[in-house]
Amino acid sequence: MVLLYNLFILLFRLGITIASFFNSKAGLWIHGRKNWRSKLKTDFTNNTNKTVWVHCASLGEFEQGRPIVEKLKKDYPNFKIILTFFSPSGYEIRKNYKNADWVYYLPLDTAQNAAYFIETCKPSLCIIIKYEYWYHFLHQLHKKQIPIFLVSAIFRKNAIFFKWYGSLHRKMLSFFNYLFVQNDESKYLLKDIIDEQKIIVAGDTRFDTVAGNAQNFQPIEIIEQFVNVHSKIIVAGSTWSEDEIILSDFSQKNPAFKIIIAPHEIGDEHILQIQKLFKNAILYTDFFKNYSNQNILIINTIGILSKIYKYADICYIGGGFNSSGIHN
Repeated sequence: MVLLYNLFILLFRLGITIASFFNSKAGLWIHGRKNWRSKLKTDFTNNTNKTVWVHCASLGEFEQGRPIVEKLKKDYPNFKIILTFFSPSGYEIRKNYKNADWVYYLPLDTAQNAAYFIETCKPSLCIIIKYEYWYHFLHQLHKKQIPIFLVSAIFRKNAIFFKWYGSLHRKMLSFFNYLFVQNDESKYLLKDIIDEQKIIVAGDTRFDTVAGNAQNFQPIEIIEQFVNVHSKIIVAGSTWSEDEIILSDFSQKNPAFKIIIAPHEIGDEHILQIQKLFKNAILYTDFFKNYSNQNILIINTIGILSKIYKYADICYIGGGFNSSGIHN
């Protein structure tokens, strides 16, 4: 099974390299991992502090991991935090995150890469948020007896771990010291394949993040100006084309509503598509120079959606009419 896994990793690398010539996200994935070994060696040559490695797939998982990182930083200020991302969606937005001492793209999961990364960083603890099961990294951590925690994990009965062909994934689960799962169903599913003493129902750390956002809310000047007390506000978050077509139809029939649209993808091509649907729209980045009482605001930047929901009378969560599913 490991041979098949290695073949998958090889084909994945080939596929994303080809895609990088015409897909900007794939290009960032490739470019962000260039010379990672030399960067890592430079960063850790003189490090004498203990380190905790936190890994997130993307931005959503980062929001789940953030309260843990902030608590670690507060309670153990002498520990250094390594934060890694698999996806550009997370890394490009959070590469300057102040509570992490180092932020990297996770190198491709080969035996050589995993061994070099772990030997160079020497983490005292690894925390993986929700999911991301990379065999060689987990195996190296386990072999070196470095504790591994899985946090805010959720499991469903159709997952590969519970299939007859899921032996490699079951082996990866066995490498974890503790699995902090979101619900009782996950624990029930897992207890037949790993030691039940390792499984702890701990809920979803996103609730900690949301509570923190509410307590520490800071007004957004542009949104404050766009919203007024006489308007009903719809905030549509993480939308796809299917959502935007529905919202466009609603807007035409209900012009009294103001709509703030924060699309899942903010590339130029998609933003242009949205502008064609909504003639009376203004971009967030053009607001101060072009605002003239438009009733549609398109958020063409990332990182502020969680704060924008504060202004809504109605929240529309995107993805329900797309194969991706509802966003978290």
